[in-house]
Amino acid sequence: MNRDSPRAPATLPFRPITASHILNCSFHSWHPIFRSITPKARVIPLTPPFIAYLRADGIVLPAETNPDDSGYEDEEEEDPSEHWRDVHDNIRATIDELGGKVAPKLNWSAPKDATWISATNDMECRTPNDIYLLLKSSDFITHDLEQAFDGCVDETEIPYHLVLRKSFNLNPSLEFRCFVRNRTLIAISQREMNYFEFLFDLRKAFKSKIQEFLDQLSTFPDPNFVFDVYIPPPHNRIWLIDINPWAPRTDPLLFSWLELLQMPEPEDHLLFDPEFRLVQRDDPEAYQFAATKYSAHKLPKDVVDASMTPSDMKRMMEEWKKVMEKEVDDDEDDDEDDDNGET
Repeated sequence: MNRDSPRAPATLPFRPITASHILNCSFHSWHPIFRSITPKARVIPLTPPFIAYLRADGIVLPAETNPDDSGYEDEEEEDPSEHWRDVHDNIRATIDELGGKVAPKLNWSAPKDATWISATNDMECRTPNDIYLLLKSSDFITHDLEQAFDGCVDETEIPYHLVLRKSFNLNPSLEFRCFVRNRTLIAISQREMNYFEFLFDLRKAFKSKIQEFLDQLSTFPDPNFVFDVYIPPPHNRIWLIDINPWAPRTDPLLFSWLELLQMPEPEDHLLFDPEFRLVQRDDPEAYQFAATKYSAHKLPKDVVDASMTPSDMKRMMEEWKKVMEKEVDDDEDDDEDDDNGET
């Protein structure tokens, strides 16, 4: 290590992060303003009983009321949707309205870490139960519910919403994260951490398009924010996918937050040339396709299977209890043997 090299600060030099900034980045806040430049989506207000259902332990799905539903029907168990039937019916109607296939998210996060539990291994949902299964299996959703204001200097009430986006084929190589500081685009990063040779020929044109696109976000209330875009073929239109907080919780991808925070202020905002980073052929990131994304969030299959049916979960817990009791009995027998001088 070079002892003369400057040390990174113990804490990142962010300005105080407020609850209002976090709420401004909630989908339900910005979508009405930028609806014309976002993929088709619907926003469903969530009631306290439904939020309580998401927070509750275990995965209990509503009984099947439609042959296409993927849930189970257990006459011994109470149908949880009885307490939020209006939300359930709204979700079903919205799925139909959007063509029968949707991708869900909460105010800020999509349950991308839970796709492993889906039969199709993606976020495409065809029934309300498909949605509930993803939401209740996701640590990202739990963060929205329990830690939305982590790191903020204040807190406030959160109006929770479920976002259902019409499902469409999205090429992840054409998604980009854009960093705005003092209303100036200072950096752009590829989102999919794999090497795509064709992107290098498109980089200059994409940068110009994104800079122009920022003008359409001029009414966003905060001067600092991060937004995600999708530029599908033939690359003559940009879709706004998300707006993220200017905060440590937002992944800076091919940059570091220290870099972004310490970039010098441009003398002329109109002439400033943002850095546009792509994964290089020899970058370590280019080989992340070999690793399973969000693998740290997975649970053992037997636990998930059991949690789907409360009776199975009860049986599994009873088996665990017997094992633990046996281990305790064995330990007590060993202690008695030691007290008797036996070896």
